[in-house]
Amino acid sequence: MLIFDLKGVFIKKRKSFKTEIKMKHNFGAGPSNLPQEVYKEASQAILNLNDTGLSVLEISHRSKEFDEIIIEAERLVRELLHVPRAYSVLFLQGGASTQFAMAPLNLLPKDGYATYLDTGAWSTKAVKQAEKIGETKILASSSDRNYSYIPKDFEIPSDASYFHYTSNNTIFGTEVFETPKSSIPVVVDMSSDIFSREIEVSDFDLIYAGAQKNLGPAGMTLVIINDDILGKSGNIIPSMLDYQAHIKAGSRYNTPPVFSIYTSMLTLRWLKQKGGVQVIEKENIVKARTLYEEIERNTLFKATADVTDRSRMNVTFVMENGDLEAEFLEFAKKREIVGIKGHRSVGGFRASIYNSIGIQSVNALVDAMQEFEEQKTK
Repeated sequence: MLIFDLKGVFIKKRKSFKTEIKMKHNFGAGPSNLPQEVYKEASQAILNLNDTGLSVLEISHRSKEFDEIIIEAERLVRELLHVPRAYSVLFLQGGASTQFAMAPLNLLPKDGYATYLDTGAWSTKAVKQAEKIGETKILASSSDRNYSYIPKDFEIPSDASYFHYTSNNTIFGTEVFETPKSSIPVVVDMSSDIFSREIEVSDFDLIYAGAQKNLGPAGMTLVIINDDILGKSGNIIPSMLDYQAHIKAGSRYNTPPVFSIYTSMLTLRWLKQKGGVQVIEKENIVKARTLYEEIERNTLFKATADVTDRSRMNVTFVMENGDLEAEFLEFAKKREIVGIKGHRSVGGFRASIYNSIGIQSVNALVDAMQEFEEQKTK
């Protein structure tokens, strides 16, 4: 490729862009990796979207080209999760952290109270934001054991405005697999396990999920909401934080994150082509079982979360001898395994095995653990 300055003077020759690159085994908690097919198509769309002569980064969010993207993205969400017609699907900005405040603003009346399940850092942050808006009660917490389990001995009061929980806890490696029974609206943060397993959307009234785990790049948040619960809080809500304003505008109250929505649409296409959520759930079960079995077998490692509550998305574990952890990190890095350092709240290691992480990457990590054990137990 020849490079010229603005006056047409030759500057230098640059190597052609490579479409095939060697990828590492990235177990980072997020932003996570995406399927190779998505990378390739998205990179092409940055240069030329569907032969329009325009980059996906420059198309108008009110153009025919973007209409097609957002319509397909919503259709795929509804198809893959079997979303009921009475629910709206939104593609918003601000990440799940904005939803921590947006949910209570829309659902918590001044004379009501919200209930929360405290299972880790993200649920704690959600509680702190809700407390700024109205009365908030924590029904149960697993903080007594550093969030290594999911509380189960609690009842959801029928007079509360809503119940909120985080379905998967990325930092502590726990996951809620059974939806708590509730007679009041249920709000769930599914940022790190959305599309990883089958769910019954009608069990929830508000689902929100940051894209950067199983869906797409950071910058977009998926919201699925039961229209019937809106417009009842009596609160004065800023338009950008009002679900009804975004529903009325078709997720285009302001300029939406076009590229994140486009890339998420490509990921949903990929998931549908694989056979949908039912198929990916089976793959995720195999990946998680493979890694947990090695952790249990290996004399150097141990899991941090209770067996019944172990996440399929974020596997947290430590070493029996903590002095070896830094050495194992370097050992794994030399084998192209990255992103496994645990959060400082837990220490040790965290392997995030989201949808696009293949079994070959899990096997590579297992092989490294076995090889490291052989070296240290000779």
